Amino acid sequence: MMLALQIGGGFIVIAALLQAGAGAIAQVAGALRKRSMDQQRLAFFKKQTDILINRAEADRQRNVLTWSGKRKFRVIKRQLENRVGDICSFYLAPHDGGSLPPFLPGQFLTFELSIPDQPRPVVRCYSLSGSPEDRDFYRISVRRQGPPPSAGPDVPGGLSSNFFHNNIKEGDVIDVMAPNGKFHLDVHSDRPVALIGGGVGLTPVLSMLKWLADTNSHREAWFFYAVRNGEDVACIDEIRETINNNSNFHLVVLYSEPAENDVSEKNCDCQGYLSVDVMKNYLGTSNYEFYICGPPPMMDAVTTSLKEWGVPEDDIHFEAFGPASVKKTAPAGAAESAPGDGEAKTVSFARSNKSAPWNEAAETLLDLAEECGVQIASGCRAGNCGTCATAVKEGKVTYVTPPTSQPAKGTALLCIACPDGDIVLDA
Repeated sequence: MMLALQIGGGFIVIAALLQAGAGAIAQVAGALRKRSMDQQRLAFFKKQTDILINRAEADRQRNVLTWSGKRKFRVIKRQLENRVGDICSFYLAPHDGGSLPPFLPGQFLTFELSIPDQPRPVVRCYSLSGSPEDRDFYRISVRRQGPPPSAGPDVPGGLSSNFFHNNIKEGDVIDVMAPNGKFHLDVHSDRPVALIGGGVGLTPVLSMLKWLADTNSHREAWFFYAVRNGEDVACIDEIRETINNNSNFHLVVLYSEPAENDVSEKNCDCQGYLSVDVMKNYLGTSNYEFYICGPPPMMDAVTTSLKEWGVPEDDIHFEAFGPASVKKTAPAGAAESAPGDGEAKTVSFARSNKSAPWNEAAETLLDLAEECGVQIASGCRAGNCGTCATAVKEGKVTYVTPPTSQPAKGTALLCIACPDGDIVLDA
């Protein structure tokens, strides 16, 4: 009897010990889980803190390291980016060996080019196509522009783009102005983005994609790239590698005129032109920030359709490159501020001692100046570079499209300006 009691008591003790052990194990497991969760929260907090610190430092460096006027840059590398060979990247390092300010992804550089047989330096803007995280060089990608399709054989192609392709070699030194432009990714936002590039309009949105990748962004990003066919597609290996290395990035390639091998080899995801209907199939919702750069007809169609889809205007960002990108509209308020109902406006060029009635067909004051033989330096003709800024001695202007940055008080960007009544320009 005593033995049975001892055995029973032993089992009770063992059971109690097992129960206590199980409880202890559960407590240890719970503590380990809590510790793991705390470590994950700490790692996430550290990552977010590092992102904020890096953003603040980039903002500081943009202000401290930027430069005024022209700076000498040396071409350290040239690289063709597509099969047909009409898109070439130029890698530029500061000739003085100094530091480079980080730019905002999507911004452009302004170049002053000394082109033979031109009466004065030619100013042009080209979007940066590299990552702002590349601190040793800048990269632009330039398409060689041929003559318009309807032009005759004697009509030359694009002046500056052909100069880059034909004349700018590795080791050459060129004059560059600091990064600029309001068309850039909101680097402080965490919202998902749709990056849309048509043709060589790829360049600024590629810069945005590379910045998202290089900063380990967790933002969802869809990259829509529309070209004619596999001969035109540029930087595609670079794009695919960036997309494949980031699970939150997605790529859609569209060919409007695919070759037979493009279809058989499945080089594109869609055939035809890029439209909002195509984007709806992939995005499902309009709750994205949209960044668009491409040929003017594509940008007009896409931006209009996005608004019809219900996308707020503040979420639609697009880049104008060249005069054809500027949608000419009647300046708001122009009718109300004209000197008299139906009264003609007079534009006077003080230094040239010339004047002319405002001609609506001219579309901008720069156009009218050129018609009158008044020489005014210009570059982008889209309100971006500021080259055509001219002092307004009397009168006011209105703009056919908002300027990238407001010119100094008392000056106007003539490439996108119209007279608001009689006006006297210091030109």
